[in-house]
Amino acid sequence: MLAPLPRLTSALRGNYDADQAYLLRKPVLQSLTLRRPHDEWELARKIVPGWDDAPSDVRQAYKQFIGAVVELLNGEAVSEELQQVAQAAYALFGGDDIEYEATKTALAKRNELENLVGYSIQDSILKKIAQLAHKLGSLQWTSAHELNVHRKAEGAEENDRSEFGADFDFKPPARFIVDVSLDEDLLLESGQSSTKSFEKGQYAAFGTSSIHDSAAVKGSMSLRWLKDQCALITRSGGSMLSGDELAMALCRVLLSNKAGDEIAGELLDLVGDAAFETVQHLLSHRKEFVDVIQHGLMILKSEKMSSSNQPKMPTYGTQVTVQTEHERQLDKIRRKEEKRAKRGADTGTNDIGVDDFSSLLLASERKQPFDDVIGTGERGDSLVTSLPQGTTRKHMKGYEEVKIPPTPTASLKPDEKLIEIRELDEFAQAAFQGYKSLNRVQSRIFQATYYTNENILVCAPTGAGKTNIAMIAVLHEALAAEVTATFSRRLSPLNLVVRELTGDMQLTKNEIEETQMIVTTPEKWDVITRKSSDMSLSMLVKLIIIDEVHLLNDERGSVIEALVARTLRQVESMQSMIRIVGLSATLPTYLEVAQFLRVNPETGLFFFDSSYRPVPLAQQYIGISERDYVKNELFNTLCYEKVVESIKQGYQALVFVHTRKDTGKTARTLIDLAVNVGEIELFSNADHPQFELIKKDVSKAKSREVVEFFESGFGIHNAGMMRSDRSLMERLFADGLLKVLVCTATLAWGVNLPAHTVVIKGTQLYDPKAGGWRDLGMLDVMQIFGRAGRPQFDKSGEGIIITTHDKLAYYLRLLTSQLPIESQFLGSLKDNLNAEVALGTVTNVKEACAWLGYTYLFIRMKTNPLAYGIAWEEVRGDPLMGSKQRAFIVDAARSLDKAKMMRFDEKSGNFYCTELGRIASHFYLQYSSVETYNEMLRRHMSESEVITMVAHSSEFENIVVREEEQDELENLARKACPLEVKGGPTDKHGKISILIQVYISRAPIDSSSLHSDAQYISQSLARIMRALFEICLRRGWSEMSSLLLEYCKAVDRKIWPHLHPLRQFDLSPQILWKLEERNVDLDRLYEMEENEIGALIRFSHQGKSVKQHVGYFPYVNLHATVDLSIAPEFVWKDRYHGMSERWWIIVEDSENDTIYHSELFTLTKKMAKGTPTKISFNVPIFEPHPPQYFIRAISDSWLHAESLFTVSFHNLTLPQTQITHTELLDLKPLPLSALGNKMYEDLYRFSHFNPIQTQAFHVLYHTDNNVLLGAPTGSGKTISAELAMLHLFNTQPDMKVVYIAPLKAIVRERMNDWRKRLVTQLGKKMVGLMILDEIHLLGADRGPILEVIVSRMRYISSQTDRSIRFVGLSTALANARDLADWLGVMDDGLFNFKPSVRPVPLEVHIQGYPGKFYCPRMNSMNKPAYAAISSHSPNKPVLIFVSSRRQTRLTALDLIQLAASDEKPRQFLSMEDNSLDMILSQVSDTNLRHTLQFGIGLHHAGLNDRDRSLVEELFSNNKIQVLVCTSTLAWGVNLPAHLVIIKFLYEPFPVESNLREHLHDHINAEIVSGTISNKEEAIIYLTWTYLYRRLVVNPSYYGLEDTETNTLNSFLSRLVETTFEDLEDSGCIRVDDHSVKYLILGKIASQYYLSYLTVSMFGSNIGPNTSLEVFVHILSAAAEFDELPVRHNEDNLNRILSENVPYPVDQHHLDDPHVKANLLFQAHFSRAELPISDYVTDLKSVLDQSIRIIQAMIDICANSGWLESALACMHLLQMIIQGLWFERDSSLWMLPSMNVNLLDHLKGRGVSTVPALLNLSHEELRRLLQPFSASELYQDLQHFPRVDVKVKLQDEKEGQSKPPTLNIRAQLKNSRRSTSRAFALRFPKAKQEAWWLVLGNTASSELYGLKRISFADRVVNTRMELPQMFNIQTMLRMGARSTGYHRVQPKVI
Repeated sequence: MLAPLPRLTSALRGNYDADQAYLLRKPVLQSLTLRRPHDEWELARKIVPGWDDAPSDVRQAYKQFIGAVVELLNGEAVSEELQQVAQAAYALFGGDDIEYEATKTALAKRNELENLVGYSIQDSILKKIAQLAHKLGSLQWTSAHELNVHRKAEGAEENDRSEFGADFDFKPPARFIVDVSLDEDLLLESGQSSTKSFEKGQYAAFGTSSIHDSAAVKGSMSLRWLKDQCALITRSGGSMLSGDELAMALCRVLLSNKAGDEIAGELLDLVGDAAFETVQHLLSHRKEFVDVIQHGLMILKSEKMSSSNQPKMPTYGTQVTVQTEHERQLDKIRRKEEKRAKRGADTGTNDIGVDDFSSLLLASERKQPFDDVIGTGERGDSLVTSLPQGTTRKHMKGYEEVKIPPTPTASLKPDEKLIEIRELDEFAQAAFQGYKSLNRVQSRIFQATYYTNENILVCAPTGAGKTNIAMIAVLHEALAAEVTATFSRRLSPLNLVVRELTGDMQLTKNEIEETQMIVTTPEKWDVITRKSSDMSLSMLVKLIIIDEVHLLNDERGSVIEALVARTLRQVESMQSMIRIVGLSATLPTYLEVAQFLRVNPETGLFFFDSSYRPVPLAQQYIGISERDYVKNELFNTLCYEKVVESIKQGYQALVFVHTRKDTGKTARTLIDLAVNVGEIELFSNADHPQFELIKKDVSKAKSREVVEFFESGFGIHNAGMMRSDRSLMERLFADGLLKVLVCTATLAWGVNLPAHTVVIKGTQLYDPKAGGWRDLGMLDVMQIFGRAGRPQFDKSGEGIIITTHDKLAYYLRLLTSQLPIESQFLGSLKDNLNAEVALGTVTNVKEACAWLGYTYLFIRMKTNPLAYGIAWEEVRGDPLMGSKQRAFIVDAARSLDKAKMMRFDEKSGNFYCTELGRIASHFYLQYSSVETYNEMLRRHMSESEVITMVAHSSEFENIVVREEEQDELENLARKACPLEVKGGPTDKHGKISILIQVYISRAPIDSSSLHSDAQYISQSLARIMRALFEICLRRGWSEMSSLLLEYCKAVDRKIWPHLHPLRQFDLSPQILWKLEERNVDLDRLYEMEENEIGALIRFSHQGKSVKQHVGYFPYVNLHATVDLSIAPEFVWKDRYHGMSERWWIIVEDSENDTIYHSELFTLTKKMAKGTPTKISFNVPIFEPHPPQYFIRAISDSWLHAESLFTVSFHNLTLPQTQITHTELLDLKPLPLSALGNKMYEDLYRFSHFNPIQTQAFHVLYHTDNNVLLGAPTGSGKTISAELAMLHLFNTQPDMKVVYIAPLKAIVRERMNDWRKRLVTQLGKKMVGLMILDEIHLLGADRGPILEVIVSRMRYISSQTDRSIRFVGLSTALANARDLADWLGVMDDGLFNFKPSVRPVPLEVHIQGYPGKFYCPRMNSMNKPAYAAISSHSPNKPVLIFVSSRRQTRLTALDLIQLAASDEKPRQFLSMEDNSLDMILSQVSDTNLRHTLQFGIGLHHAGLNDRDRSLVEELFSNNKIQVLVCTSTLAWGVNLPAHLVIIKFLYEPFPVESNLREHLHDHINAEIVSGTISNKEEAIIYLTWTYLYRRLVVNPSYYGLEDTETNTLNSFLSRLVETTFEDLEDSGCIRVDDHSVKYLILGKIASQYYLSYLTVSMFGSNIGPNTSLEVFVHILSAAAEFDELPVRHNEDNLNRILSENVPYPVDQHHLDDPHVKANLLFQAHFSRAELPISDYVTDLKSVLDQSIRIIQAMIDICANSGWLESALACMHLLQMIIQGLWFERDSSLWMLPSMNVNLLDHLKGRGVSTVPALLNLSHEELRRLLQPFSASELYQDLQHFPRVDVKVKLQDEKEGQSKPPTLNIRAQLKNSRRSTSRAFALRFPKAKQEAWWLVLGNTASSELYGLKRISFADRVVNTRMELPQMFNIQTMLRMGARSTGYHRVQPKVI
């Protein structure tokens, strides 16, 4: 057998033989050239002259006229009769000269026409013929001229209709013919036959249930018959169209909604009069033909839906065709038909959208799309791909019905058993109260869900108990966390708190901490996890339950994908455990969904079919094929029939409709239908025993419809009803008093009210987001069907969907799980990518591709690439989809870059987030909206323009304008819209503008569609407004920011800004109207009295209420000097203000409309009641100076709540901005030999000094001049200082050098260095030239101390003749000259080099990170830090500086996780494992031990010296690559690195004096030392300070208006006077007229370096009998603890700690540093475990400071002679050092070898103190301790101090009146003791032993003497004087007390 081979390869195009195609086409072409029969258009030409060229409107009128004639002849006329009647009718009525009047003319000529046809004619038909004939005549007259012209133009072409090349003699070339073997031919035939037999088998499978009527497929009512008829007509020349085209045109006419006569006319026009019989047959069987056509269309549509996302295949080859004019006309007709079809498809009309009749023909002969899924199917592990056996399908008049019988409940398998609740853990049983056992589904999944951490996916039918599966997962978490709790009510027995988090709701910090379960929407959780500030919340999550996972197929599915991808990446990057449990309906793609959720299909995937439904569900699907009015009528009729059918069986029915209005309308229709057919009694409930009683209740209902329908046994339920009415309906239906309840879908979601029968009437519902009608979604249908069947009463339920015929297959596929779940992620890829970039989790294309790999999109695009625009060729070339992934990402990134939402560097592939992108992410803005705002947002806009811009947001793009809404929109625009509406109600954006204004105005809306649109708009309006405000704020637009903030609040409160501010309270409308009518603003109300207000509003009794609410209105008073002071001036009321009020602090220059600073300030209730709050910030000032800046405080939530402070710059004096730098000279580097001293040269390891040292060498080494050297870090300033030291050693070897640095770490570094070199090599002692290192820190916290030291030394130097040389070392300075003047440095000694002058060049990269909250901001820096290491220093040392000890740990852990996710966890380590293990064994800090394993070190003050030294050594030797440290390392340790990352930058501080704020303590110290003895000396002293120099240069900073002498003198005098007054009030000094003297408190403050406020507080609170508890509180209240950090959330830790210590603290001030200090002390005494490591560090700090504070307290007690208080204070000091409670704890705990078991043993033997053990011999001790070892304890006791004290009263010599004296001899008895270090196990520092000698009178509690001694040798001799009036008979007590040992007193003899 022969068959043609393709000419082109398949790589280019499909199999197409052009030669064969020509052979097939030739007869068609020939038929076109045949001469047409003479009579084809004979009748048309007779009635319409020039028919061939007639325009379309004339042709259309002719068709309609002929159709009416055919209708007159009852469709049975032969051709001749038709021609005769048609011509006669046209002659009677069609004349163009007749003035036509329908009734008169038609009726007058009736007889003539009746005589012609032979029977009477109906009036309607006669009038129609007359009208159409006249219309045809009129149209002909108007077009006659145009037709004649057109005919002339084309006359030349009519004779030539032959095709070019038609006369060629063509034969098929033999080279295209090949032999096909017989086997292949047979194979072909057998394949065809097998297909036919398969189809036959499919049809036969239904037995009596016919799937398709054979008569519709075969015989004279099939499309194949129509194809044959059209071929005959075409061959006979009856039509210009081809057979298929003609058939398609006929199908379109048959499907149209036109009247019968019009259809007849159009059919005749298409086929010609010769084929009248064909037309007659088509009209007679039109219904059957329409059914067949509809069937074919439905098949094609369903096939198109399944591949709608597939792109068209590219055309690789093209053909060139030569056409005649005739063929061009044919193509034109064809194109018109195609466009018409496309329009019909686009607009959703019923027109045919098929190009090829053959496709329609084949489709009509195929089975229904769901026919393939009807049958029993195979049950393996795969999804059932068929409907249950017994499914039937019926064709009824106007509709089609498919019934699916209920799937019988499968019986329990032999190994299957239900888990009983009593088998659960006891705490878990509480969650299932009222249950006896879990159901089958829950029992099946229980093991995996409750006892493992596996991710779970459960696919089960609705009603299978998926909620309880979620509960089981929650219980697993509760079990793991050892808490006891469950879902709100059910979890309450376990004390779990469940909170909802949806919409605009926010949870406070406390609410989050108290909540164990959050119920939220995907969108809300997406918003939360998009913000790094809320990341802490997502970090706490350990279980995510995603209900309704099948929503992946919905437009919201992309949100689920984004959340899961984010969670999975968090799990991997953070190495945290977050379990995902997915719950879903039955899914066809469940394996892929499981893969997406990272579910192990073997252990975590559970699929249950419909046989697991608790109540089997019978389903009916009804598709109505009728249209328009008939369709609506049929909807109601069918709904009624189904309801009645259920009622007759004794069941109730729920009817679901889709609008609130339709509930009442449908109920009334059903009642009317029941009345019409006489079945209303079926629904009656009058025989119910409680009917009359219930009737009374119903009569009270607010809704009249409820009362009306109740009589008939019907009810309605929708969200628009009152809550009481809805509850009544629910109760009556549940009690059986209502047979039918018509409701909306809210009932299915909100109330568990099942019924046997559930009917869904219609599947079209209005969706404002889509801007029109959409199909009822899968989720809603499942939820509604879930209400079918009552588990307690019914054996099955029934769910019925009544829809249109074209949706029938869709819902069958949907609800039988035949529609695959596709990803919707591509549509929102830009928005989701921007969110990840803003969050910092995606920073480049590579990471973005990896992120995309976590989505469901990535899984599906590999499975079904065509659905995502990926051709198979791309799949073959890139099977892993890497290139396509990248293409998706790059396209999205380019779009985002164009919209300025991020910066995309295509060269490197890096993404950089912008403020705009961050705002879009945080406020959930769509990418297209941002594009709109970029285009429309301007610096100056009116209010109406703002509303119009918001209306253009893409969030509202689907809102459409409807004709029926116009009247109401116009009415709303007039009454509720104060702003202009651009475009008006007829414009889409105008409509949105109206609805926005209506929302703010709170105006009522009648139309349901308008109400839905308004609701939809309101959901997004607030966040869009907030986003626009943030955008303008970030751009610094002052005016627009204020306007948008105002409208943010207007939207939030639904109050227009122009209305009265008191409308924000719940005052009566009458009062508010009166206030607005009289134009009384708030300022006036503030000034008025209550009675005046009452009289004004004419409600005298309401005056008080108004005045009260005026007081509640938020207002803050602003005052600014250097700081901004904010003082609230309103009455705080929780009802209105909550726990906090937020204010925007904005600094703006109104002239330039620019914002220079903005921040959100939170005013808490506590702050509102306290002192004014101060905040500091920097703002730029430009030249020339603006006249003023405005500081505004604007409430974030209250309209008109705004305060203004004006900062005037009229008298502003600023320091000079000119910076003088020393130029680095091009000098030859000096060699070391320039020192001229071999010993000095040996100190250094280099050969030459660097350029900076060379330039300063002469001044430093050869002169005594003062020097200030400012140069960058690393410039060798320390060696420069050493040059000055060496000069001193040369010239004045007996003099000493004093080195002063502001940080301990710097001093420690210098000490270590100089001890090694200078002390050992030069033999110099390190005590002593004045070197001031890091002098630029003068403006920092410790700057005042540095300033006082220098000022004091220079002042002393000036008072004596001895000069002191000063050498100051600093970084490059902005005001070096001022510092130099203060230090006394001349020009030759000032060196201030530029920052760029560095020995090693420095490359700087600066990247800013926003965010108000510190922790999230630090966290967001970690990933970029890791990226910087990878790119800039992959193998070289890296230093990372952070701002706190805690942050070192967090940063290191994050770097470890990032390295692990990069699959290089130990990339920073350069050590062998054995070496590492040895080092780790020496590390005591657990965090450091962990990080070192990954090559990352920690360095901070909280580490002990050994750990710090070890880390420094490892880093300097390149054993570890990364060192994370606090800023102290930069000062104290010289560890250079290739890359330095600084994760914090403080505000750039000016080098200003900070002395004024700390002047009191320094003046007090100078008074005590005698430097200052009067006010004049104090003023002179101040002139030596740096403060004085800066007063002259920068007076505005210090509050001076000018620098005149009088102004300066006045300022200094005031400063001294206020300081003296404060010191005098505190009891530190006494001021006389001409002198000032210190008092004991002042001396103690100076001696112990305490604040004057601290000693003042001591003086006020310490008394003669102060208890230990009070002393703990006094100690904690010391001002030295003011700066103890209380970090974020530490108030909660303090609350927990306060519950475990004996002394109570103030629970209202747990965030107070003094309360924290108190808790730390008590925790120290109790040896309690501290909650976090930061507390350990904090405890070290407070213990270190507490020693001198307590010693000062003891001195105060001693000075007052208070024995009891002094002793209590000593006990407190012992407690501090030993970490024990006095009297509560045994003193045995001081011994290092003591433990709990040993202590219990000793107590059992009667030993509870150390002295009881001290005198025991080793043998006695051994016997006492048996069975414990005695050696360690004995050794401790040998080293424990034993002191004997001997006291002798010295006799008075005669004639002497001196007081008596006690001679005291103290002796240390330990023979083996070699050290004086005390046993202080729990004190952070080593302590030396010391003792107090206390002399007092125990009877009177007087303290006579106190002396502190320590043992340098073994014996100490001292003496103490007794009181002058000492009586020898007095009860005198001499005691010795240890400063550190607990309850240890030496023996006194």
